[in-house]
Amino acid sequence: MGKFLYWIVGQVAKIHNYLLRLNDAYEYNFSDKELHFLIIGALGMAMIFAVHPVFKWLVKHNHIMVISWIYVFTLIIVITFAIEIGQRVTNTGVMEFKDIVFGVFGFICMFLVFSAVRGIYHLVLRLMHRNT
Repeated sequence: MGKFLYWIVGQVAKIHNYLLRLNDAYEYNFSDKELHFLIIGALGMAMIFAVHPVFKWLVKHNHIMVISWIYVFTLIIVITFAIEIGQRVTNTGVMEFKDIVFGVFGFICMFLVFSAVRGIYHLVLRLMHRNT
């Protein structure tokens, strides 16, 4: 887990250094805070432009549960990483990537059970309405 996180931090540092070099090369003189404002703002907007059409299509085809799942899945990833990083920082546990994987897998398994029960429920409702 530690190696993986250090790799991610290394990649972010490389991107950060590249952007700082661009800032220096073109003499924009943006502060670190201004660069964060611009880069994270642009990244967020790029993600909006990529995700919004997908979500519109899902809504149009009545797949609201998929949107809920994507949102909760994203939160689960953030929460499990936060828990593991918190354990590392506070020395209250062992930071392990396997804990993140098992936590996310637990959510996926429980959602699959929920989906099966929900599917059966909707099937029964359709059969009841068809017979009346």
